[in-house]
Amino acid sequence: MPFGQDWRSLQEEGNPPPQARFSRGVILTSSSLLLLISVLILWPILQFKVNPVSAESSTRPTPTPIQTTDTPPTSIPTSKPTNPPTVSPSPEITTPTLVPPSPTRIVTSSLQEGLIVLALNEAGYSHLFAYQPTDLPYTRLTSGPWDDITPALSPDGRWLAFASNRSGPWDLYLLDLQSGELTRLTDTMEYDAAPAWSPDGNLIAYETYTTDLEVVIRSVFDDQTFINLSEHPAADFQPTWSPMGRQLAFVSNRSGESEIWLADFDKYGEERFTNLSHNPEMQEEHPAWSPDGSALTWAASQGENHNLYVWKPGQSIHYIASGDWPIWSPDGSTLLTNLVTPNQNLLTAYQADQALLELPPIILPGSASGLTWGVHPLPSPLPQTLKQISEETTPALWTPVTGEVPEVPGGRQHLVALDGVQAPFPQLLDQVDEAFQALRVLVAEKAGWDFLASLDNAFVPLTAPLPPGMGEDWLYTGRAFAFDSQSMNAGWVVVVPERFGHQTYWRVYLKARFQNGSQGKPLNDLTWDFNARYQGDPNLFENGGDQIATSPPGYWVDFTDLACALGWERLPALPTWQSAVYTARFNEFLLPIDQTWEETMLDLYPAEALLTPTPIFPPTLTPTRTPSWPVSSTPSP
Repeated sequence: MPFGQDWRSLQEEGNPPPQARFSRGVILTSSSLLLLISVLILWPILQFKVNPVSAESSTRPTPTPIQTTDTPPTSIPTSKPTNPPTVSPSPEITTPTLVPPSPTRIVTSSLQEGLIVLALNEAGYSHLFAYQPTDLPYTRLTSGPWDDITPALSPDGRWLAFASNRSGPWDLYLLDLQSGELTRLTDTMEYDAAPAWSPDGNLIAYETYTTDLEVVIRSVFDDQTFINLSEHPAADFQPTWSPMGRQLAFVSNRSGESEIWLADFDKYGEERFTNLSHNPEMQEEHPAWSPDGSALTWAASQGENHNLYVWKPGQSIHYIASGDWPIWSPDGSTLLTNLVTPNQNLLTAYQADQALLELPPIILPGSASGLTWGVHPLPSPLPQTLKQISEETTPALWTPVTGEVPEVPGGRQHLVALDGVQAPFPQLLDQVDEAFQALRVLVAEKAGWDFLASLDNAFVPLTAPLPPGMGEDWLYTGRAFAFDSQSMNAGWVVVVPERFGHQTYWRVYLKARFQNGSQGKPLNDLTWDFNARYQGDPNLFENGGDQIATSPPGYWVDFTDLACALGWERLPALPTWQSAVYTARFNEFLLPIDQTWEETMLDLYPAEALLTPTPIFPPTLTPTRTPSWPVSSTPSP
């Protein structure tokens, strides 16, 4: 702005100053905003006065009256003829009806198809049962005071091959599921078991024992065809035939440990056999082919892990899930497996492609010694022979018989003597002695000698304490026993370590008295040598012993399996078992009860007897005497 010129003069000339123009714009803008805000505030009030409706009716649609058909619509007269008015019929109101459910399953699973056959131990004897997790309860197919194991259904589902010692030695039998007839396939003094059908159903491969286990092949219809496939000094067993027909997988320890091998019939000599697993840190067993022959699965144990693995040609071996004995469903979509725990057997299933759980674990009524899955279900109705067998029941081998002793206060248990048993204190609780005697009789029948006639311990009184670390052992309760461990030094007992989680259990085998095949079975497991810790090797000493490289020869009886069949359970080793052999507890078995150790002790003792003085520890680890020495007197000034 020019100096000394008044702004009014500029305004008169038509050019207002910039400050004036800015102030005028601000005033106009503010006025517009105030007007807009006033309209927004006053508009709902004005609308309410013009059309007063409730807020509720403004959001709810106005109902429209429905015209009934009782009065015809009025027609408008016209100069031209028109068609008579058409009356639209009112919509017919129908009442919904309940549709009965269709018998067809909406959700299908391979577990609902085919037939599953299991060999289960009941009361000390293994028999065959048909089973379907969703439709068919356990249906007995065999019975009797003998063992039937390792079943295998034929490709057409009509024949069930299995091993049995019903005639003395172990032989193969064929059960016709259509007629119920039983045919003996082999008649030898050797052990014959684990049959596997060829894809056409004309041949059977199986394991046989002479001086060692071998895999042989024979015809189903004649005795002319007999081929020793393996012919190796190592143990070869558990064959399974490829659905393609030209390969056969089996287990062999020819490499030093149990691994999965493949025999190719189109090759010769040493080139015929190939090691598939190649894992010296695992113990593999129970191979099984998929129905299309594209995959082979097996079980492998490594320490506390019990897993299933799948191998496909040209691919690496990969983990599937936990399990101990796998089989495939007929359509190849499901893997069914036995799952072993320390004192129980479970049955579970997984989806083969995604390894997802398809069947939650089911507790089996006994330990499993074979399972198979066929295409066709069990015939209905059953043949008369199978129908009679299915209706049989097995009585319990023992029932508790208790009595009252006047000298024992009410509410507490008392001990009874074990007749013919040598032990420091040959006594057990009155509720337990029948179970022990039943086990003793069963073991003597199976093994041929009275194994339980001598015990390291039965009941242990409080006045005869056990070694350090076993202060709360079940031997104090009168419900447990420990068999004579000197039988192991004599070579009549061997043990196999089995790890579950962070605990170690032991499977006990007894040597059969008669080694002619009429008692026991060949042993495939590698046993444990406790005496190896005294050989001067620090590593063996720290490990508590060593695993023997080869399986012991001859026929052996699974004592752990017999004990579990009668309700006895093995106990885990204490954490110090590698440095103190007695804490391994490989020879201790308990008849469990739903009580803690303290509650079970109170069934036998008064509460005062269980009170122990609390030790008072000195303030220092080693109390020492305060040293003293002569002190010269301080000279006085």
